Amino acid sequence: MPRNFGGARHERVTDQTPLPEPNAPAQPPPPGAPTATAKAAAGAIDATKIYGRGENEVRALDGVSVTFEHTKYTAIMGPSGSGKSTLMHCLAGLDSLTSGAVFIGDTYLAKLNDKQLTELRRTAVGFIFQAYNLVPTLTAEENIRLPLMLGGTDGDRAWFDEVVGTVGLTDRLKHRPSELSGGQQQRVAVARALNARPDIVFADEPTGNLDSRSGAEVLDFMRRAVREYGQTIVMVTHDPVAAAYADRVVFLNDGRIVDEMLDPTADTVLDRLKRFD
Repeated sequence: MPRNFGGARHERVTDQTPLPEPNAPAQPPPPGAPTATAKAAAGAIDATKIYGRGENEVRALDGVSVTFEHTKYTAIMGPSGSGKSTLMHCLAGLDSLTSGAVFIGDTYLAKLNDKQLTELRRTAVGFIFQAYNLVPTLTAEENIRLPLMLGGTDGDRAWFDEVVGTVGLTDRLKHRPSELSGGQQQRVAVARALNARPDIVFADEPTGNLDSRSGAEVLDFMRRAVREYGQTIVMVTHDPVAAAYADRVVFLNDGRIVDEMLDPTADTVLDRLKRFD
């Protein structure tokens, strides 16, 4: 059943292009199409994003169609300016398309008004940003709980304790961000994203500001969240080592999906990236 966002009955899209059915493709799937028979957690259909006009026109996304499976960890990669961050922002409802469609579960984002879209982002989507995006005046515990607090609920205390214990923050809950290392701040951000049990987590360069050891700890927990807790994660990264933690890598170039890779390793990802040079 579709979610009911913003107190109004959500209208399913039945008179437009139907959601992809990965388990019954009529033709061999294009690059970016799912390879397993699982319902999509999110995706895009012929997504186009254009900035500027005329001679200044830039197609950040150029007809992208892709789906992301439930309980899978997917990395999005490509050269600078390839459209990977734009795709993630549109999928997460942080930006809108020029044409085409994006969806989360069975919800087309374009069918939601501003209030409903805000509600979807708060309840169905988790975010992990490179810059952490923590509230400096709140403690680690308050930052983790913030999305649920904004919705007027305390959440599941047992789940909170499990998430906090797993990311190793039990003895740092009363500390403010300025009292935490970069790795600890990012673990707070990861815990915040997972504490609300979202349908999908979008991570934008989550280890970009971390040293290799702290980055590995964060990536390992994100992979455990998928494998042990059934979380769905879509991550934008430029780092082949980070991408190797994923189940699948989708490659973009010039706003189009050009390739994908299952069961990636750092070496195989790096070899593929070299072909963009």
